[in-house]
Amino acid sequence: MNASLTAATVMPAEWERHERTWMAFPPSNDTFGAPGSESLGRAREAWSRVARTIARCEPVTVLADPADAATARTLLGADIAVQETELDDAWLRDSGPTFVHASDGSTHAVNWIFNGWGAQHWAAWEKDQRVGRAVAAHAGTPVGDSTLVNEGGGFHVDGRGTVLLTETVQLDPGRNPGATKESVEAELHARLGTRHAVWLPRGLSRDYEEFGTRGHVDIVAAFTPSGAVLLHRQDNPEHPDYEVSRFLRSELERAVDADSHPLEIIDVPAPTVLTDDDGFVDYSYINHYVANGAVILCAFDDENDAVAADVLGRAYPGRIVELVDARDIFSFGGGIHCITQQQPAARATAGRSEGNR
Repeated sequence: MNASLTAATVMPAEWERHERTWMAFPPSNDTFGAPGSESLGRAREAWSRVARTIARCEPVTVLADPADAATARTLLGADIAVQETELDDAWLRDSGPTFVHASDGSTHAVNWIFNGWGAQHWAAWEKDQRVGRAVAAHAGTPVGDSTLVNEGGGFHVDGRGTVLLTETVQLDPGRNPGATKESVEAELHARLGTRHAVWLPRGLSRDYEEFGTRGHVDIVAAFTPSGAVLLHRQDNPEHPDYEVSRFLRSELERAVDADSHPLEIIDVPAPTVLTDDDGFVDYSYINHYVANGAVILCAFDDENDAVAADVLGRAYPGRIVELVDARDIFSFGGGIHCITQQQPAARATAGRSEGNR
């Protein structure tokens, strides 16, 4: 189904009630490894662990390449639906669509242009550029094509008219050459129903290395139901994000929301671990996923896991915080938010936005 999708469409905040969560099963590729490899097995178990946790809260559908469908069904279990779809990768937040509400409360999908995070030399997107429309078809929702190269991890909305962005993503010449803040905002506001953008100058340090996204906001900052912004804070001056996180805080302190209110900032301390085999880590609790009645929070076997769980438990009152080991997900280049995409319940049947299904 095609739809023009005008400014009447509005993206609900992530904490509004979901109909289901969409994910993708890691295929064999240069990121995850060859068929039968130890690394591919670790990736699939890590993704499946997240899917099984979310499935306790709401329905989950996982896309799987046809060659991997049987393996996916075995690992995921009977409670999770598997939908055969050709895949290049498994970061569905980015390759998948963004679901929005039309003026009548029905759910529609926005299909952004996906080009491998700015046509990066290591990325493949021949199949993934079609995933947005494939998910919309599986979901049975009308879909409209955006003219913007964009990924779901590159923005975050508060459900009240404000969208968080980073200048190095939507304005990236590899994504949208010649774009301006004004042109990007016009398209985003039309698609998401927002009316004010808060631009951060950059993201975390590791995101600018060879295999990074060039600054996705969903590992740095996220809105909460109160309107406050959760912000990544690195407390060890040996880590380059010590200065980055303080710079980003100073930027947010000068920002306002769509109603011209100053932003309340809630600092979330980073895990204490500083490095892995590839250098300084970008481990972050900001990259969590809000499901029906729960917050699925990245865990790192770190003393700050409990600190973050307490902070997010207060930020999302009425929800259970589920800690899920995300170290393997981060080792492949992302976090829990990066591998999930919410489909909101149609507004006419959404009911309360809190609680389980």
